[in-house]
Amino acid sequence: MLSDIEISRAAPLQPIQAIADRAGLPPQAIEPYGRHKAKLDLDWLAAHPAPSGKLILVTAINPTPAGEGKTTTSIGLADALNRTGRKTMLALREPSLGPCFGTKGGATGGGYAQVVPMEDINLHFTGDFHAITSAHNLLAAMIDNHIHWSNKLRIDVRRVVWRRVLDMNDRALREIVQSVGGIANGYPRESGFDITVASEVMAILCLASDLHDLEARLARIVVAYTADRRPITAADIKASGAMAVLLAQAIKPNLVQTLEGTPALIHGGPFANIAHRCNSVIATRAALQLADYVVTEAGFGADLGAEKFFNIKCRQAGLAPAAVVIVATVRALKMNGGVAKADLAQEDVAAVERGSVNLARHIENVRRFGVSAVVAINHFATDTAVEIAEIERCAAAHGTTAILCRHWAEGGAGAEALAHAVAALADGDTARFAPLYADDAGLFDKIDAVARHIYRADRATASPAIHAQLAHWEAEGHGALPICMAKTQYSFSTDPTQLGAPTGHVVPVREVRLAAGAGFVVAICGELMTMPGLPRIPAAEHIRLGADGRIEGLS
Repeated sequence: MLSDIEISRAAPLQPIQAIADRAGLPPQAIEPYGRHKAKLDLDWLAAHPAPSGKLILVTAINPTPAGEGKTTTSIGLADALNRTGRKTMLALREPSLGPCFGTKGGATGGGYAQVVPMEDINLHFTGDFHAITSAHNLLAAMIDNHIHWSNKLRIDVRRVVWRRVLDMNDRALREIVQSVGGIANGYPRESGFDITVASEVMAILCLASDLHDLEARLARIVVAYTADRRPITAADIKASGAMAVLLAQAIKPNLVQTLEGTPALIHGGPFANIAHRCNSVIATRAALQLADYVVTEAGFGADLGAEKFFNIKCRQAGLAPAAVVIVATVRALKMNGGVAKADLAQEDVAAVERGSVNLARHIENVRRFGVSAVVAINHFATDTAVEIAEIERCAAAHGTTAILCRHWAEGGAGAEALAHAVAALADGDTARFAPLYADDAGLFDKIDAVARHIYRADRATASPAIHAQLAHWEAEGHGALPICMAKTQYSFSTDPTQLGAPTGHVVPVREVRLAAGAGFVVAICGELMTMPGLPRIPAAEHIRLGADGRIEGLS
């Protein structure tokens, strides 16, 4: 069996202009980055608006170590839609180097459903993440510089909330003491690093509508407070202009292709917990200009990724999805049914039935937003007919259809049945999309709405200090912002060990953070790491250059 990287290398890639031609992009609309990558020209896009295509969201059940395959399914579906005569584009997020060298590996799909060039996309790509890292850290440097040179804004050094970032898993940098070594190095204080995908700059780039909106959002970032709790912004530090300059190329979507030549826009990649884990608004809108159908993806299970896609991205960008695909696997549902990872290859219909409550919950939740869903069963070789039939039964019992997909092994041909079902939903014009809560609801009421209606908790709880902080932000004019819930991805609850579809639990809000530039309030529930660590055996140990100079071990 060929590995993902071997399949990727064996595929004959088309020149990027050929892919652009297929998308309706003339030479002046793209800026090539070598033979197989390009950035889109924003001025050309602005000058050539077109009727919007239909937006299809791919989400999933709660993730497990067994894997679900949202990205692979998104790619297979897009290829299948094109195979069935429907002009389709992909709009996906960029991989982070942290997971690539840590546990997860790459994020370009797998088998015969991949975006390519796989190695480029998984590694430095077109330098977007490096630009975001530089812009973020420029702001951090300018904050410390302002404090060093007289501190005219009267920043309280104990209340600097802007940390530095690095696109790598490095637990040693989570908490640091900086500026030691004497007065020439500034004022010593505690700080730390987050991973670049957790940066508010990343979220801003992915939610901005254009360069002007980008700079305006950067200016609104709250970076510190004075002793009397007055917020200090990036505009106060006079950093937002230079930050926008660093991001002027990064804000342009990246054009690549699938193994079957489907045009794909790969752009942005916010953290799935602390932010909204979707590709950029600009890329999504560009794809909707250029294609009749656009397949996009939201990170983790629907309780995190889809909820934020609906309540944050769609709300801010004015998007309305026409259909949703919920990815499930026999293996993952068996884990939700209590089977250990080592035993997943053994047939266990009862475990699939027990675990299917997780799938059922996600179907119900998607329906709350007024959008119909179809279930994609991402096929594994160990799946049996009776296990697959159990998933089909569960989906039917909850008013939808489950379709077996073999895109990993067969490419787009293995997902044609899914393509027909999704197109029928999207073309049926039955979607009546609406966010879960109103803009003018109270901030804590929004938190409680997600906890009750999506997580099925009895309630959300928070300390008096958190309630006071939320009330203060409402008084400052931030009350209309949506909520970005930050919790474990493994469970509907805040306890990662509670699999399936728990009810009756409580969602404790430990901390709230204002992301004024991105345009949401983060509610942190339980423990959350914004700088991951490497596992005991990181993927980096197996990545190397072979004798022929090619990369080995990247997956």
